[in-house]
Amino acid sequence: MEQDDSTLRIPDSLTALVQADLEPLSLAELETRIAVLEQEIGRTRRHMERAALHRASADALFKR
Repeated sequence: MEQDDSTLRIPDSLTALVQADLEPLSLAELETRIAVLEQEIGRTRRHMERAALHRASADALFKR
């Protein structure tokens, strides 16, 4: 069952990430932060693609 976006709960770790104070970070630290976040976005997108393929396979298998 898919979750309604209006009831989506953001994990505490993500809340902390987006609320982190960026002021004390140097330019190099900010660039590193962006690079790490971009890698995580890519990893998340790849997982979403695999999940969608898995779901499509299951739907095809159980389709009546």
